[in-house]
Amino acid sequence: MMEPAKESDFAPAGAAKEAEMSEMGAGKGRASARVHDKNLDSILHEELDDRLPITSNRTAKWYYSAFHNVTAMVGAGVLGLPYAFKYLEWPGGTIVLTLSFIVTLYTLWQLVYLHEFVPGRRFNRYHELGQYAFGPKLGLWLTVPWQLCVMVGLGVTYSVTGGQSLQRFYELVCTSHQIKGGVQVCKPELRETWWILIFSAPHLLAAQLPNFNALSAISFMGAVMSLSYSTIAFATSLNVGKQPGVEYNLKGHTTADVVFNVFNALGTVCFAYGGHNVVLEIQSSMPSTKEGAPPSKIPMMRGVYFAYAVVAACYFPVAITGYWAFGNLVQDNILKSVGKPIWVVAMANLMVVVHVFASYQLYTHPVFDMIETVMLRKGINNTGVMRITYRTFYVLGTTFLAITFPFFGDLMGLLGALGNAPMTFFMPAIIWIVLIKPKMGSFSWAWNWFIIVTFVGVMIVAFIGSLRNIIVDASTYKFYQ
Repeated sequence: MMEPAKESDFAPAGAAKEAEMSEMGAGKGRASARVHDKNLDSILHEELDDRLPITSNRTAKWYYSAFHNVTAMVGAGVLGLPYAFKYLEWPGGTIVLTLSFIVTLYTLWQLVYLHEFVPGRRFNRYHELGQYAFGPKLGLWLTVPWQLCVMVGLGVTYSVTGGQSLQRFYELVCTSHQIKGGVQVCKPELRETWWILIFSAPHLLAAQLPNFNALSAISFMGAVMSLSYSTIAFATSLNVGKQPGVEYNLKGHTTADVVFNVFNALGTVCFAYGGHNVVLEIQSSMPSTKEGAPPSKIPMMRGVYFAYAVVAACYFPVAITGYWAFGNLVQDNILKSVGKPIWVVAMANLMVVVHVFASYQLYTHPVFDMIETVMLRKGINNTGVMRITYRTFYVLGTTFLAITFPFFGDLMGLLGALGNAPMTFFMPAIIWIVLIKPKMGSFSWAWNWFIIVTFVGVMIVAFIGSLRNIIVDASTYKFYQ
């Protein structure tokens, strides 16, 4: 069959040659344009980073990494670990806590390594690494919803925790100093809702800090407080000793209660390891080779190892001594179980308030970074009145959710299931397999797949358990009381 005539077939030989040369030139021009566009995108991306909260200041030191990670990780979750042991019991609780420690240290190392494993490029945010691994659209959907779930959810949970701890501090001080005729006198008597509002008020000012490194003093204070109240929780549990009638079993509980609470306990342990959601953002505040410094992974991991030493010193003693002292009588917050000495427990609750205040800000600024990225890409100024307005509304929004759903213990399990389990445990392992491509059958390949399969299962059962507990609690809860 004859091919249809083309326009070039009717052109003279010289003209055909000229057309061919012109087409080759156009091809080179398009290739040059693509390179130019790529360079332009890189320049625009750097200019954008210079105006965003996470990356506008790259002067952080290794110890910034240490106390940022301590503040992000050692939080309200440590006070719930003895309660998780109540349902997991000695063997299960010890195994889950130890395995979680090992796995999370490994997956955090993966994220730190991948931060700039591509020469000349830094993945400053979790979603940037996800987009590189899975593509621009899929990578965004596989990371941002989970991150927002954790960061916004923690904003709500820490508002609840801060309000409850502030109320507990007030009641303890009131009880020890204002007794008349054997009757407790506490004036004014404020509902929990008001304490959450009081705790949230200072966030309206702190939320206006311009960048991540501006949080360093607040984060340091939070890290010190977290270590302090963990030490108090451990020491007071040890001091009160094993309580009379304490048992380490679940007698008197129905099978359904045991199963669902075991599921929830797994989520609580996951919640206790949450720093991964902001680890790339923390690392992006450090200088690297482009700024004439060593690769950022060196000071970052130095800080991480220090932080994990603090984590071990907090988690294991609090979990073990708290469960040993109170057994199946332990409450969802160990400080509620410890009653004496009153002034020590009161100070511990005040320390919790200071720490969760710092943690709230640490998890909130990456959300601000996402919001301002969208604003700048749409040509909206991210400074001045606009910044004050949207950040104020964000704090008000998390406060409203906190006073509406103050289920502290159950919220820990739900957040662990929905956000921390994916972003902390199996998402780094999936990204590692996609980008590093370990040889099938090798130890690295098998270990990462073990993490993925195991903690996808944990996520599912923890979600079921925590959701069931929230439904049960909500059935008897009166809103805004």
